[in-house]
Amino acid sequence: MTILTHRTETPAGVLMTAERDGSLVACGFADHWDVLVARVEQRFPDDVWTDGETAASRAIDDYVHGDLEAIDDLPVDTGGTEFQQRVWAALRTIPLGETWSYRDLAIAVGNEGAMRAVGSANGKNPVSVVVPCHRVVRADGSLGGYGGGLDRKVWLLTHEGARLA
Repeated sequence: MTILTHRTETPAGVLMTAERDGSLVACGFADHWDVLVARVEQRFPDDVWTDGETAASRAIDDYVHGDLEAIDDLPVDTGGTEFQQRVWAALRTIPLGETWSYRDLAIAVGNEGAMRAVGSANGKNPVSVVVPCHRVVRADGSLGGYGGGLDRKVWLLTHEGARLA
């Protein structure tokens, strides 16, 4: 099987995508790409990587240029544990321009007390931006962390029209 990779220039830096068999398996900023590639290679050790434009890369480009809903229905293949998959699915339900707290996310996956666990799963999201982990903030509305860096989280949230604390 082939994994197609693509680079998209954004105001926040180069965003990389990897698509396999019609599903996005990785999406992240170039300076963190090696970690995502290692995870995908663990899942699909025999696959061949090559550059190429895909439906996902075109949708990412549309998103960057203002069509914010272009990425909403992209198919993803995240791997991960059952719990992580539930968290990542819940992330995709956070409305554009809104943020949730870690508590909100824990409630969405059916375990209000699992705030640390959802935070951990959020941080391991292999398909950032498309699975919008950047939309999760602290209970007081402050940004908290973001694997791609807080400046990128600010750009993504501002790009999507979210109000920042």
